[in-house]
Amino acid sequence: MKGFLEDANYSIGLLDEGATLADVIDNCIYEHTHTGKRAFYVGDLGKLVKKNIQWQNVMAPIKPFYPVRCNSTPGVLEILGTLGVGFACSSKSEMALVQDLGISPENIIYTNPCKQASQIKYAAKAGINVMTCDNDTELKKIARNHPNAKLLLHIATEDITADEEVNMKFGTTLKNCRHLMECAKELGVQIVGVKFHVSGSCKELQTYIHAISDARCVFDMAEEFGFKMNMLDIGGGFTGSELQLEEVNHVIRPLLDVYFPKESGVNVIAEPGCYYVSSAFTLAVNIIAKKTECDKLLPSGVEQTGNDDEPIFTYYINEGVYGSFASKLSEKWNTIPEVHKKYKEDEPLFASSLWGPSCDELDQIVENCLLPELSVGDWLLFDNMGSGTLGEQSTFNDYQRPLIYYMMSFSDWDEMQDAGIASDTLMKNFFFVPSCIQLSPEDRFSTAA
Repeated sequence: MKGFLEDANYSIGLLDEGATLADVIDNCIYEHTHTGKRAFYVGDLGKLVKKNIQWQNVMAPIKPFYPVRCNSTPGVLEILGTLGVGFACSSKSEMALVQDLGISPENIIYTNPCKQASQIKYAAKAGINVMTCDNDTELKKIARNHPNAKLLLHIATEDITADEEVNMKFGTTLKNCRHLMECAKELGVQIVGVKFHVSGSCKELQTYIHAISDARCVFDMAEEFGFKMNMLDIGGGFTGSELQLEEVNHVIRPLLDVYFPKESGVNVIAEPGCYYVSSAFTLAVNIIAKKTECDKLLPSGVEQTGNDDEPIFTYYINEGVYGSFASKLSEKWNTIPEVHKKYKEDEPLFASSLWGPSCDELDQIVENCLLPELSVGDWLLFDNMGSGTLGEQSTFNDYQRPLIYYMMSFSDWDEMQDAGIASDTLMKNFFFVPSCIQLSPEDRFSTAA
């Protein structure tokens, strides 16, 4: 429950039936207000357990391989490892993190589309053989540095939605797959399957139909070259919504039954990342500075409540795009924070914007929103902050990284025990949190055997 993001030691608080996550947040804010107003996360690891049960109920037998880059904190990785989830790694450091948990190489895939030669050699030494490839340059690099590599050909999917975000695209064409197979034959490299990825923002489920059909074509092509293919990776793009999961399953299940039936021996895997962790973490930030401007011109799209001459507020918080909001720089991201302090329902709301602590023009968190008037020292809460926010972060201007407090309810813990997946190693990280939640720092940072 304690420590910086890179710390290996942590504790998980077991919540009494009378205690809630909101109580934990209240208690942490109370402590931080008196000891130093530092941003922090509260992670409900029980949600990972629930998400895994949901996955097994809807998507089984498709095995999940969690992309470590989504959230590489030790509590998340250990819980998922205990649940039997595989791991998709994009770097040497991620592979080492997962290996430290005792995960076998068979449950790790190396998915970076642009791999460093030194990291390919590391994977070879560690026995991590399955990796992705989408061009002949990458193929030759792998052949030189990992003779036992087993490749998944990463095929491109069609963007058939107009609002698809602009990202770097990876994946090869069906035509180029034949060329890659010819190269692999010459180089003596094994090709064992196909990978594709459909973005979570893609609203056209037809994309899955096209991708699975293309994958079947690649499998048929591989037979001509004598490759024995046994793996299909349908990628990520799972938002965390049970409805979306069921919709995707409804579309892909008939195709998988026809193109990749059980008797074919093809193992189907997926890479759900934010699906597991997004909703599990709440970020608490503190207002460190405030500016007031009286102006009749309001930010685009915001309707002022009250008189035209009411002020516009600019707030600066102790986390920004060079830390927990890094994904704001590369993704469409729009969220309205929750004000922690209690305020009256009829209290006036004012046009407001939120900025990080760097004073950089890129460090804007929320362009415009309506909030009651706040003061320096007040706290704001951001939900659904578990994905893409808890990895390597900048220490811009020596701002401290947020602490992480892990929690789990007794009911979720019992569910893990009933399923026989609560390991002795994991149990040592738990301690009891009473319903009153009056913990001293010493109590809070202790662990129970």
